[in-house]
Amino acid sequence: MNPVAFSINGFQIRWYGIMIALGVMAALFLANFNCRSKNYNFDDIVDTFLISFPFAIIGARAYYVIFQFQDYKDNIIDVFNIRLGGLAIHGGLIFGLTAAYIYTRHKKIDFIKLADCVAPSIILAQAIGRWGNFFNGEAHGGPVSYQFISKFPLFIQKGMFIDGTYYHPTFLYESLWNLTVCIILVYILRRNHDRGSVISAYIGLYSLGRFFIEGLRTDSLMLGSIRVAQLVSLTGVIFSIGFFIYLKHKKNMNSL
Repeated sequence: MNPVAFSINGFQIRWYGIMIALGVMAALFLANFNCRSKNYNFDDIVDTFLISFPFAIIGARAYYVIFQFQDYKDNIIDVFNIRLGGLAIHGGLIFGLTAAYIYTRHKKIDFIKLADCVAPSIILAQAIGRWGNFFNGEAHGGPVSYQFISKFPLFIQKGMFIDGTYYHPTFLYESLWNLTVCIILVYILRRNHDRGSVISAYIGLYSLGRFFIEGLRTDSLMLGSIRVAQLVSLTGVIFSIGFFIYLKHKKNMNSL
């Protein structure tokens, strides 16, 4: 699979960047749609996005480099080259949401309400962005037989045939899971949901899928013998369960 979509005067435009851009556009489109249905100010979301997105990219790169520093210690300048990949979504979420929280507090915007509204957009962007990994030939799983991979479309088969071996298309598994989660979140958002329940469901459901899919991957960021993404995902699942228990307890207390 050729990671370069086209070139302009010798400057390569890569599919990885195109997929990120498409994910952002789709996310903003969905956010606008949800804002109209929930009577929420879309301008607040755009302003927050413009502040938080650069921090999300910085965080995604920093997170990846920290755990893969051996790949960069002899050529530090490559740390700044993100066109070849090397962005970790957990780092992006941590930095991006932190920046959004600080900005919304400064502007006196309800962060939880905003987070509920944009949660489906975040997971949609992730679903589309995962295809950038496909074009880069990265974030795949372990080797599989032709009999297994033959069940997938031909272009997936070709993309997952790397150096003479077929691999699990884990990018596809996660992309499909993320799309499913997006639909669930939109459904929750359109109901009379509890404040914070949509963003919490996003954290829990995404983390649940990522935990299992990460176990298939061969390029996981490691902390000793522990897959970092699985550790963070497990934390996300526990947080989400705890939050929904809190909401249920709060409802019961209010009904007394």
